[in-house]
Amino acid sequence: MTTRPRLSLATLAKAAPGVARPAYDVAGLKTGIVHLGIGAFHRGHQAVFTEDAVAAAGGDWGIVGLSLRHPDVPDALAAQDGLYAVETLDAAPRYRVVGVVRRAICAPRDPAAALQALAAPSTHMVGLTVTEKGYGLDARGELDPADPDIAHDLAHELAGPAAPRSAVGWLALGLAERRRAGAGPLTVISCDNVMGNGRKLEGAVLAFAERTDPGLARWIAANAAFPQTMVDCITPAVSPQVRERIEAAVGLADGACVSREAFAQWVIEDRFAGPRPAWERAGVEVVADVRPYEQLKLHVLNTCHSALAYMGPARGCLFARQAIADPELACFVDGLMAEEVAPALPDLPVADYWRRIRARIANPMVDHRLSQIAEDGSVKLAQRVVPLVVANARAGRPAGRLCAIVRAWLGAASLGEAADPKAARLAAWADAGADLAAALDDPALFPEPFRAEPAVRAAMLKGAG
Repeated sequence: MTTRPRLSLATLAKAAPGVARPAYDVAGLKTGIVHLGIGAFHRGHQAVFTEDAVAAAGGDWGIVGLSLRHPDVPDALAAQDGLYAVETLDAAPRYRVVGVVRRAICAPRDPAAALQALAAPSTHMVGLTVTEKGYGLDARGELDPADPDIAHDLAHELAGPAAPRSAVGWLALGLAERRRAGAGPLTVISCDNVMGNGRKLEGAVLAFAERTDPGLARWIAANAAFPQTMVDCITPAVSPQVRERIEAAVGLADGACVSREAFAQWVIEDRFAGPRPAWERAGVEVVADVRPYEQLKLHVLNTCHSALAYMGPARGCLFARQAIADPELACFVDGLMAEEVAPALPDLPVADYWRRIRARIANPMVDHRLSQIAEDGSVKLAQRVVPLVVANARAGRPAGRLCAIVRAWLGAASLGEAADPKAARLAAWADAGADLAAALDDPALFPEPFRAEPAVRAAMLKGAG
C-alpha cells in the first residue's frame, strides 16, 4: 500500500488536482454548533450542508463534534486539523475536503471540554445523530427511566456530578450550565430517523429535567427550541478498500474519510431559538411542516431498506444494490410499496417517491451493507414498519408483506445474524422454541397497539410457516 502524507492544513495544498477544497479560511472559522454523534452520516450530510452554507454566506458556524462513546473519530480528526475527505458516488465519483468540523471531543474522556462546548455563549445550535436507540425512549416514545444510560444519568444528576452516558443527559447538563452561566437560548436539532424527532427529544429532555430540577425544565421550555427534521443520504460504512480508493483519489492519507451517494436532503421545521446558518443557500428546505417528508422517508426508503436487510442475506446478498437487483426481492418490495405502503399514506406521492428511491438503492457505486442496515431492528421497525402494520390491519387492508419483514427480523436478530439491543431477549425466545404467538405477547418486543390489536395478531400469524 502506498505511503501518503496525512491530510492536514499543512498538506491540503498537496491534494490531487480536481479535489475540491473549503472556499473559506478554515483556520479562522469560529464555532457555533456542537454536534452529538460525530459519525460518518453527520460528516457526510449535515456538516457538508453547513460547509456549503458558510462558503455561500459566511458566519461563525464551525462545528464541535462530540463522540459520546469512542475516541476513534475525534483522534483521527485531531490528527488532521479537523479536515476529512468526502467521496460522492455518482457516474463520475467526486471528491472534496471538508473543513467545517473545527474540533472533535470524546466526551467520556474529556467531559469538562464537552460541557464547556455545550455551554459556550458562542454555541447557538446542538445537533444529534445518535441513532434511534440513542434517545432512551420507551415504546410510547417517551423518556424511559429504566434505560440503563438514562437511569445512570438520573442517579448522578440527583446524587452528584458524573459524566453523562446518554445524549439526553448531556443535553440536560449542558442546558443547566447555560442557564447558570447566562449563555443564552439554544436550538437542538435531532437528525435521526425518529418520527416526530424534535417533539420526542424535547419531551425526553423536559422529563429528565423535571426529575432533577423542575426550575431547569421551565427554563428549557422558555429558552430552547427542538425543531422537527428529516435527513436523507445513503452513507455506507467505509471499508479498508473504500478508504484506499478515497486516499488514492485525494492523494493524502485520511483516517476520517466518508463515502456517500450524490443525493442528499435535509428538511428542518422553521422553529429556532436564535441565529442559524444560511442553510437555504446550500439546499436545505426550511418548512412549516416536516411530517410529509418524514413519513415518506421512514415508510418508503427505510421500510424498503429493512425488508432487504432481513431478507437479502438468505438469498446471498451482501449489499442493498444486490438485493434490489434480485428478481424475487424486487417483486416483493414493489408489491409492498404499491399494495401496503401507498394505501396507508393516501395523501402522499408514494409511487413517484418510490421510483426515485429504487434508483438510488440500485446505484452500482454504493456498497451499502445489509448488515449495517439490519442493526437495531427492534428500535427501527417500531418507527418504520409497526405503525403501517397497525394502520393497515385496523382498516382491513393487506399487511402480509409488512408482517413478513417483522418475522424476518425476529429470525435474524434471535439467531444473532443482526445486531440488536434486545438480542439477549430474542435469543432466549429462540431457545424456548421461537413461538411467534409468544413473541407477540412480549411487551419488551412489541408495543401495546401491536400486541392488543386482533387484526394485527391475525396478520402476523397468517403468514407464519
